[in-house]
Amino acid sequence: MKQQYPYESFKKDTHSLLESTKSFDAEVIIGIARGGLSLAHALAEGLEIRDVQTLRTELYDGSFKREELTLFGECKLEGKQRVLVVDDIADSGETLRVVMHYLEKKFTDIEFKSATLFYKKTSSYEPHFWVNEAHNWIEFFWEVDFKV
Repeated sequence: MKQQYPYESFKKDTHSLLESTKSFDAEVIIGIARGGLSLAHALAEGLEIRDVQTLRTELYDGSFKREELTLFGECKLEGKQRVLVVDDIADSGETLRVVMHYLEKKFTDIEFKSATLFYKKTSSYEPHFWVNEAHNWIEFFWEVDFKV
């Protein structure tokens, strides 16, 4: 079963994440491409953070899960102390688990926290901040509303 996630829900949930993440006082936001980019942009606007960076991962081909996650990209975090890592959902948890492990191992002096709109209790990784518990496959508005 699929669950539609419209813009109005995104707007409301992003405001909730803004409230819960602002005390972390992040200096940088890393959006996990592609799912985390819309949320990373919105959070950056709300928190007035200009330093937004990206990492790209591939775990799914459509709704088919690959055997192994691939990570692409580099982040420039020299001199930073607090970084918020953003994705749309912690589904299996593999994406966030791998990304957070990679960042924490590479930048040992930086505090990393993660934020998502959705979290599945069966996920292998629980984000530090999340808004909704997911039970179904989520179809985000940016995945369906702009198809040509």
